Amino acid sequence: MVTKFVNSIMWDGKKSTAYRVFYEAMDVIEERTSENGLETWKKAIQNVCPSVEVKSRRIGGSNFQIPTEVRPERKLALGMKWLLQFSRSRNGKSMSDKLANEVIAASKGEGGAFKKKEDTHRMAEANKAFSHFKF
Repeated sequence: MVTKFVNSIMWDGKKSTAYRVFYEAMDVIEERTSENGLETWKKAIQNVCPSVEVKSRRIGGSNFQIPTEVRPERKLALGMKWLLQFSRSRNGKSMSDKLANEVIAASKGEGGAFKKKEDTHRMAEANKAFSHFKF
């Protein structure tokens, strides 16, 4: 799971830099929360992973947003993607700082990535009436 996350962090094939960013972020998390960094990170990933999403489907000339269950692999991939996306958009000095801040926020049920999950669930709930169109 860590390797998959580090591969998501990586830009331009610089894996050693990505590992350094990840483990520096874990150290920062341990300093700030006085908890195990990896456990906090796992909790953050679990809090950010969506269980339902909406997919667009064209039926009779209209597009409907149909709520569908998310496969476990995609659930993990979406959670990691959102965590990185919102940590990159945060303001801070280094990527490890930004990542640590986003992971801490996500483990508490706050932050941009957690909000994205909540929005996805809300959209699926709003379109529950179209669930009979599942494919």
